[in-house]
Amino acid sequence: MQHSSAIPLSATNVVSGSEPSCEVNSIRIGNRVNIQDGSVLHTLYEKSTIEIGDDVSIGHNVTIHGATIHDGALVGMGSVILDHAVVGEGAIVAAGSVVLSKTVIKPGELWGGTPAKFIKMVDPEQSKEINQKIAKNYLMYSKWYEEE
Repeated sequence: MQHSSAIPLSATNVVSGSEPSCEVNSIRIGNRVNIQDGSVLHTLYEKSTIEIGDDVSIGHNVTIHGATIHDGALVGMGSVILDHAVVGEGAIVAAGSVVLSKTVIKPGELWGGTPAKFIKMVDPEQSKEINQKIAKNYLMYSKWYEEE
């Protein structure tokens, strides 16, 4: 069996204690992404991959299983994103949510709950500002460790 790989791009912060598992399919991680500790990224052999866009923040203890997270999205702590789900650009998944398989969260939407459901639209500028601030802060924190 051929192993796939995680492809983190520049200025990406995958915190120690998170688990990108690429033994069965590929995981692509964009620029300025932060994946907090306790998070698990997992795929299915010949069935699902993970693609994470640029400027994405993934909170602590998140499980992403074969899903796509577009640019500027925020996935709150403790959330679960299941196979073939799509989180749109600038969308927010509230902490503790479970996004079921094949769910499509459109750009700029806020979803929450178990199972996750649409709550409201998020102001695009507000979403962008929040997500870029989080990404910038975690990038700064990661540089502290490079200096040691």
